Amino acid sequence: MLLQELAAMLVISRIHGDDTVPITGIQTDSRKVQQGDLFICVPGLVVDGHDYAAQAIKHGAAALVTERDLQVSVPQLIVKDARYAMAALSSHFYGYASRNMKVIGVTGTNGKTTTTYLIEKILSEQGFTTGLMGTIQMKIGNVYTDAERTTQEALDLQRNLRLMLEQGTDYCLMEVSSHALELGRVKGVHFRSAIFTNLTQDHLDYHKTMENYKAAKGLLFSRLGNEFTDKPAARSFAVLNADDPASAAFSQMSAAEVITYGIHNECDVRACDIQVKASGTEFTLSSFAGEAVFRMKLVGIFNVYNALGAIASTLAEGVPLEQIRHSLEGIAVVDGRMEVVSGGQEFLVLVDYAHTPDGLENALKTIKEFALGKVYTVFGCGGDRDRSKRPLMGQVTARYSDYLFVTSDNPRTENPETILQDILPGIKEYGFPEEQCELIVDRRIAIQKAIDLAGPNDVVLIAGKGHETYQEIMGVKHDFDDRLVAKAAIRGKSR
Repeated sequence: MLLQELAAMLVISRIHGDDTVPITGIQTDSRKVQQGDLFICVPGLVVDGHDYAAQAIKHGAAALVTERDLQVSVPQLIVKDARYAMAALSSHFYGYASRNMKVIGVTGTNGKTTTTYLIEKILSEQGFTTGLMGTIQMKIGNVYTDAERTTQEALDLQRNLRLMLEQGTDYCLMEVSSHALELGRVKGVHFRSAIFTNLTQDHLDYHKTMENYKAAKGLLFSRLGNEFTDKPAARSFAVLNADDPASAAFSQMSAAEVITYGIHNECDVRACDIQVKASGTEFTLSSFAGEAVFRMKLVGIFNVYNALGAIASTLAEGVPLEQIRHSLEGIAVVDGRMEVVSGGQEFLVLVDYAHTPDGLENALKTIKEFALGKVYTVFGCGGDRDRSKRPLMGQVTARYSDYLFVTSDNPRTENPETILQDILPGIKEYGFPEEQCELIVDRRIAIQKAIDLAGPNDVVLIAGKGHETYQEIMGVKHDFDDRLVAKAAIRGKSR
């Protein structure tokens, strides 16, 4: 592809140098540049891609995309917004792959990962080839790789959509974060459906206010198709949680057909007669496609919501309700989401990714519904993130727990002691007994202590990291898996 063809994708741009230079690839990381690549100089919060232009040229870059004229020896495509250009150029370079498959995006504070996994299970059991892009991993064909972030940068995302298409993918299930929407990472992606799970406090270190956070989420729905068609495969759907107030605004934003789901409010797909047990959750579904009783192994009201979102979106795809029920009832666990850690002990140990006040409350409320003994909670808060949610998380855990171990999550570059002290006021405000709360910086020791104290019929919740297999301390990632640490502690206790 020639540089002039890519330049034609942007009206406001100009080329300095030879516009007939051939482009064989696109990169934003100068270390990955190969001979013939186009290097896009993306300004970032920490580093500016313009500072690495010389290194990219040294590695073989044939041309640059820049926001200002650089004194370099290769042609430059000068643009107004390099990040926007990255999305537009990579979409074109990789052949608009999302137009040739159905992309279902899931956004919301909590539940994105579980909802995408539930949908993927339903669709794959219908014989469709599925791809996954999310917090835990990416799936292309039959190959799974660990994810670096919830939603990839536009260049990587478009490249991987093309790889999915080449593997014959029918559906891509994509988690779409508020950061990705704000930064334009999914611009150019043609979404078949967009699903909204819920909106609760998180990421205010970045968005500053809940209104800003809500507006970022809303971008996914405002970008759904703005035309009607008599071709069923070309229609778009906005699948919204009727019990979350933000859905009213998202419904107004979208030109797509709206399908609502929920428990409390009138909606198109509704669960009632819900029974939550330690062994799973049962509910009766009423929908536009009929009624059915679901008996899932997944635990908790929040998993009912996740299931409802998956049911609503796959009903829109024409999957029969009975087959959806069969698929959902066969799912035992989603990595790090209320995952049982078993070592023959007489108490229950659960590992969950809950890292927001709402996520913690959902997990703990579920546990309180079936716990016959005491509830021991091990949790912390991430460093270099929204500090305002720390006392709120402390308050939530105090409300539902019998014993607390406040410990490190991923401190990142913060002093872990400071993070623990930020959590403590919420616990004290609730009036939680001091003798039943321990502040332990070392997460391994905190988990061991909780398991040592637990007796028959008790429940230990280890919250915050879920599927993660590392702990980030002062910028260094150390091997750490809550599930493995808990198993070792159980074995140690049984000796």
